[in-house]
Amino acid sequence: MVTTKFDHDLPVLALDAADIIAAVMAHDRRVLLFGAMGVGKSTLAAKLAEAIVAANRSCWCLNADPGSPAFGVPGFVSIAKWQRDTWQVIDYAGLCTLDAGRFRLPLVSAVRSLAQQLPDGLVLIDGPGIVRGMAGRELLEGLVDATAVDVILALTVADRPPLLDELRALPVDLFVVAADAEAVRPGKRVRARRRTELWDAHIAHGIEQQFDLTSFNLIGTPPPLAETSAWTGRQVALLLAGRTMAMGEVLHVEKKVLTAIVSNEIIDADTLLIRDATRNTNGLIETAKPFAGERFEYLPPADVLPSVEVNDGPRIIGRVGSIDVALVNGVFGDALLHLRVRHQRRSLLFDLGNGSRLPARIAHQVTDVFISHAHMDHIAGFLWLLRSRLGDYPSCRLFGPPGLARHIEGFLQGILWDRVEDRGASFEVMELHGDRLKHFHLQAGYAENQLLDEVEVTDGILLNEPGFRIRGVTLDHSGTPVIAYAFEPDKQINIRKDRLEARGLGPGPWLNELKQNLLSRNETAMIQLPDGSEATTCSLADELVLIMPGKKLVYATDLADTESNRQQLIKLAQHAHTLFCEATFIEADADHAMRNGHLTTRACGEIATEAGVSRLVPFHFSRRYSDNPQQLYDEIKIYCTHVLMPKSMALYEATTAKDFEPIIELNNKIN
Repeated sequence: MVTTKFDHDLPVLALDAADIIAAVMAHDRRVLLFGAMGVGKSTLAAKLAEAIVAANRSCWCLNADPGSPAFGVPGFVSIAKWQRDTWQVIDYAGLCTLDAGRFRLPLVSAVRSLAQQLPDGLVLIDGPGIVRGMAGRELLEGLVDATAVDVILALTVADRPPLLDELRALPVDLFVVAADAEAVRPGKRVRARRRTELWDAHIAHGIEQQFDLTSFNLIGTPPPLAETSAWTGRQVALLLAGRTMAMGEVLHVEKKVLTAIVSNEIIDADTLLIRDATRNTNGLIETAKPFAGERFEYLPPADVLPSVEVNDGPRIIGRVGSIDVALVNGVFGDALLHLRVRHQRRSLLFDLGNGSRLPARIAHQVTDVFISHAHMDHIAGFLWLLRSRLGDYPSCRLFGPPGLARHIEGFLQGILWDRVEDRGASFEVMELHGDRLKHFHLQAGYAENQLLDEVEVTDGILLNEPGFRIRGVTLDHSGTPVIAYAFEPDKQINIRKDRLEARGLGPGPWLNELKQNLLSRNETAMIQLPDGSEATTCSLADELVLIMPGKKLVYATDLADTESNRQQLIKLAQHAHTLFCEATFIEADADHAMRNGHLTTRACGEIATEAGVSRLVPFHFSRRYSDNPQQLYDEIKIYCTHVLMPKSMALYEATTAKDFEPIIELNNKIN
């Protein structure tokens, strides 16, 4: 360990390694080891501890790095005593996260609680490797305050440590030390394997226990109870009066009963803490990806894009799992939401307003269209679809409210088809009549529609395809029936590769059989394994499978603000990943909204909040606000904190098409 000197306005002691040890040992001090990941903080702590104990002094360490702990368990902060050439953990506090930056306030609170238990004597605090930005500044100040630090060892590989001004401003002795030349920042996978080894050792002799979640306070960032699969693999802490009693890993949740492997038997606990530490499909402990973490973009208003004349306001594009999403005509234009199922090279449309921005190749690949109602701005794009599908294309399905077949027939009958022969575009029209779905066949060049059959609708499911379902509910638009739709993808079934290898089982058709049984809820079915044995689907799922929830998208527009509409839409959108919902008028124009059967900004935000959606995308704004759309977003945010906010409209107006070329390229890929 070598040191370096700096010229500072405030005195900074620059000492060699021996002098550092001597200075630390001079008094019973609390010493914070500060520095970026991979500069050797934990190694230095161990060297200091060896020297201190060799001098017949006691040495304690508080690990404040939940992501890459030198001792203890990932997801914890821990206190340990140096004994028999290693750290012996004495106590811990659960955080259930590896992300010290995001959860820095809970981290500092947990560190403060543990620091109060430390005896008098020499204490080292091994800090997390977050040393930049606001997170680094707040962590530094918080840890110094929470642990009553009076010495900081600032390790650095550069000419000066990060946050030097903040370090000099603290009322402590500051030692600036150059990192060992051999210190190397471990790679992401190395860190993951190391923390997984620590966690597996912690729960290796754990006890499988069940907990009734209704009898606990659920704190942290728990997934929705309705999405039980999102709990599997998560790290949890069981608390009593704020003290961590045990840590565990969730096996599954069923009917609000949580089953977990817990480090020790829990006699009493009143609170369950869960955040984002989880096990991935490779069996490694990592940070769970945010449920709504995908990037959504507001394209600029159309008037700054090339070859577009009509300004329909900002448009939205994004990606949710295997689905690409585009609100084609912007927040002021005709209603048309394009969902692209990437792995199927297939498109779904929700409403059918102006389709001129979509290329003909998309029309060729549209398999299903879900129309809310037949007002012009929701159905006029049918002519674009019709013209694009002349030729040898399969039938396209259209779903909508009663009367849709008659409206489509009107489009077809208004055109002369004397030369199309049998190559006219054909359509299967599905009308939702309460709990019945009437099925019509229409084709360009034929005189009238044909009623084929009528089927019962169960739980609102209009279409059930491999990979997803479409669910619909009929709402009221001042006397006009409209349908709101939910796109519900299947849950993602992931095989635990580490468990598969541990069992000595190779991949094969039996894994597909396992997944299909789980999707069809045939959990008692027996499966023949490669080694010749048999097991039930349920038992294999508990051992080998991680199930992630599907990310539901809901589309709702042109509905009156009535109690019935609210309750039905809230039920449809419960825990949706993304809700596309109209917010046609500002709250000051609520009377106008009521007369026309539309939602206000407030109603939109309240519905989204009560439904517990992860992301709200408002649209279908009245053009009366086209000069100041920001006011709509500002009002919605009062009632829903999860609204997708665009950049300032002034920024859009100051840009040119060239500024948006990367986003335009993504938009072209989606459309």
